[in-house]
Order: sequence, then structure tokens, then C-alpha cells
Amino acid sequence: MRRSACASKKTGQTNSANPISCSPSDIFRSASSKASSKEMERIDNLFYFYANRSSGMIDPEGIETLCSDMEVDHTDVRILMLAWKMKAEKQGYFTLEEWRRGLKALRADTVSKLKKALPELEKEVRRPSNFEDFYSYSFCYCLTEEKQKSIDIESICQLLDLVLGSPFRAQVDYFIEYLKIQSDYKVINLDQWMGFFRFCNEISFPDFSNYNPDLAWPLILDNFVEWMQAKQS
Repeated sequence: MRRSACASKKTGQTNSANPISCSPSDIFRSASSKASSKEMERIDNLFYFYANRSSGMIDPEGIETLCSDMEVDHTDVRILMLAWKMKAEKQGYFTLEEWRRGLKALRADTVSKLKKALPELEKEVRRPSNFEDFYSYSFCYCLTEEKQKSIDIESICQLLDLVLGSPFRAQVDYFIEYLKIQSDYKVINLDQWMGFFRFCNEISFPDFSNYNPDLAWPLILDNFVEWMQAKQS
């Protein structure tokens, strides 16, 4: 015999002899569990709508289609923020597990809900407690080859503009200009990438009055400051 969802509190008695009463909390838990199950089913269905059947993942083409359906450009920083929310590991690809993680957290089981969740997601990412992690993630997410530890200058310039351009427009513009004209560095590693983030947050710009080259700054930032000071003189 199948048991009721709300089991009798007394043992040794049949259900016919002891009518079952469900507490409000039992009913709420049961309804909540069913709703959660339905939500996850819709999230999964949405994933398979955009997923490549052969790979079992949402690939770059699927992401572009998703962006088109949300009426958001695929180069919008919020798509990178969505990848951060999912903890996506491979650039341009979302697995089912990553998709579930992100959309469940955003309470989005339709394209419309996902689009409406993007402004709040951006606010979440831009909180100081989250932004440094997102900034670091954006670099690691762009490491597309196995054992790759650095990113070429052209890609770094695009990434800086996308990730830091909004909060630190002036610093980013000048640093991109410097990166494009200098010839000492062909690639940027994570330490240099994170150094520029710390530089933007800690150093007075554009006078550099509190910049101390004797501290543990990446050499590229010493060179950048020297270039800026020569430019200003």
C-alpha cells in the first residue's frame, strides 16, 4: 500500500482508523517541493532548446541565439556576468549543471525572466564584495587552451574595456593606449591583470601621488606610470 505524504504520527494504527491531518508546514513543504521540481524541469527544457545535441552543451551558436532572444548583444558584459553566475568553466559553452546553477540562483526558468534578471545580476556583480572575484574570473574564463596562463595584448585590451571600462573609464583608456604602443609585452598574465585592478582602486589618478614603485607592483605598471608622467610633462 502506498503511504500518504503526511504519515500518521501514531504507529500501529491503520489510516482508516486514524484520519490523517497535515500541518500547514507539511503542506507548504510539499507544495514548495513540487514547485521547485517544476521550475527545474522548465530550466532543463530551456537548456535543451539552446543546446547542441551532439555535444550536449550550449555552444557559442546557442549562446548567440539566446542573446538574440533576450535582445542583448552577445558582447554585453552581462553575458560574461551570467557565465560568472553559472561558474562556467569553458569560454562560450554552458553545461547543464552550470545552466541549472545559474538559472536556479536567478529564479529564471524562461527567457523573459532571464532577461529581467540581468539588471539585478549586474548590481550583484558590481558590489565590491563580488567584483574582484568577477574580475579575476573574467581573465581565467578567457584562457581557452590547456595550461594557458596568459592572454595576448589585443584580447586583454578588449577585456579591460568590457570589464573595467564602466567604473574606471579614464584609467582603462590610458592603459589600453599604453598597451597598444609598448613593445615589451606580448601577453598579460593573471598577476599583471589583478595588479591593474588594484592600481585602479588604490592609486590616485591621474597624478599618481600615492604610487610607490618600491612596493610590489608588476613592472608593467611602473612602466605605465613612467609613460603617463612623461606624457603629462
